[in-house]
Amino acid sequence: MNKQAFYDGARNLFGGRMTQAQVDGCEVIMAACRGLPISWVAYLLATALHETASTMQPVRETLAESDESAVNRLESAWKAGRLKWVRTPYWRFDATGKTWIGRGYVQLTHRDNYAKASDLVGVDLVADPSLAMQPSIAAKVLVEGSVRGIFTGKSLADYLPGDYAGARRIINGTDRAALIAGYARQFEAALTAGRWGSGPLPPVQQPEVTQPAQSGLFAAMIAALAAILKAIFGERK
Repeated sequence: MNKQAFYDGARNLFGGRMTQAQVDGCEVIMAACRGLPISWVAYLLATALHETASTMQPVRETLAESDESAVNRLESAWKAGRLKWVRTPYWRFDATGKTWIGRGYVQLTHRDNYAKASDLVGVDLVADPSLAMQPSIAAKVLVEGSVRGIFTGKSLADYLPGDYAGARRIINGTDRAALIAGYARQFEAALTAGRWGSGPLPPVQQPEVTQPAQSGLFAAMIAALAAILKAIFGERK
C-alpha cells in the first residue's frame, strides 16, 4: 500500500492536517483490516472517525478522562431526561466495581456485548473492561464486531459494497448515517489512491509440529520399566 497517497487523500477529513495520534489510529485500524474489501475498510475508518470525535484513538463514552467521570456525566444526563432512548442505566458500577460504559473505537457498551467481544478477539474484556481502551484490542473489536454483526445483528456484508448510509445500522440505527457515509466515501477514495487490495487474504499456514523421535536406548528403558511394573502389580482391568 502507498501510505503517502492514502494520507494525501485522507488528510482533508482531518481539517487538512493530521496529528501523529491520528495517523497511529488509522494505522492500527488498517492493520486489523488486512484482507478486507476496500468499502469495508473505508466504512470502519469512517465509523472510528465519528465515534472518537476525529481523534482516531479509543475513547470513553462522553470523551471522559476516567470511568468515574463518564459515569457521573451519564448519570447527570439521565436524571435531566436527556437520555430518553436508554431503558436502563447500564453505566452504573456493578457489584464487582465495574462499569460497562462505551469504550474503544466503536463505543462498546453493556456487559453482554463485552462478553461477545471477548469471544471474538480472544481477550477477557469482562474481567477487565478497560482493555477495550487499548488501540490494538479496540481495533479488533471494531473490525470483528462489524464483520460478525455482534452490535446490532447487522454486519458489513449486509450493506457493502453499495450502501454506506444503510451500513450505519451495523453500529447505531440511522444516527448520523449520511454524515458517516460521506466520510466513508472520502476514505474509499484515499484507499483507492493508496492502492488498498480487496478480497480476503489466504489463511496463514501453521507450521507442522512433530514430536522428536525417541532414541533406541530410551525406548528400551521404557519397555523394561513397563515389564517390571507388570510383574509387580499384574495387569489391571
